[in-house]
Amino acid sequence: MLKFATPMFAAPRFTARRMLAATGVAVLALAASACGPDTADGSGGSAATSAAVPPAAAATSSAPAAGGTGGVRLVAVKSATLGPVVTDAAGRTLYRFDKDTAKPSASTCVDACAAKWPPLTAQDAVQVTGVDSALVGSVARPDGTKQVTLNGWPLYRFAGDTAAGQTNGQGVGGTWFASTPEGKKAPGTTGQAASPTAAQSGGYSGGY
Repeated sequence: MLKFATPMFAAPRFTARRMLAATGVAVLALAASACGPDTADGSGGSAATSAAVPPAAAATSSAPAAGGTGGVRLVAVKSATLGPVVTDAAGRTLYRFDKDTAKPSASTCVDACAAKWPPLTAQDAVQVTGVDSALVGSVARPDGTKQVTLNGWPLYRFAGDTAAGQTNGQGVGGTWFASTPEGKKAPGTTGQAASPTAAQSGGYSGGY
């Protein structure tokens, strides 16, 4: 009877070792799956974390561009026929009207006059190139817009100037003159008499 007792207890010890070994393999497998990649390209990491980080390009595009505000600029240039004059940023000559006043600043060019002599308006600060910023100001127009002034005189463009550098408004009606950088009247004419007829001034008679 004693010879059969040893095999009876050997089987449980062998089975316990196999169970412990199997348990160890299972634990290693679980650990490997927990640390292994969870993306298709094997890059690892959390997909939820990656999706939560916005692309850098999106943040950049939402920021306003530096210096993109634009605005009005007064530029001092030298006209071949009139000498120093002031233009806008596009090179269009700017004019002053003798029927306006500088002290105090006031514009009398409205309605049909303003259609032929568009006032230079600005909502923001006016930039300058070659012009003393201390001479630059503004005056309220009847429609609520702010017209740029230079040394108190309201400034205008001329509808008869169709390209940069033209000074076709000089001397029109004997009251319109290109503005100098100091806000004074530019001397001389530009192919027009100081008091042109309606035909000479393209129909701009009646003082404007």
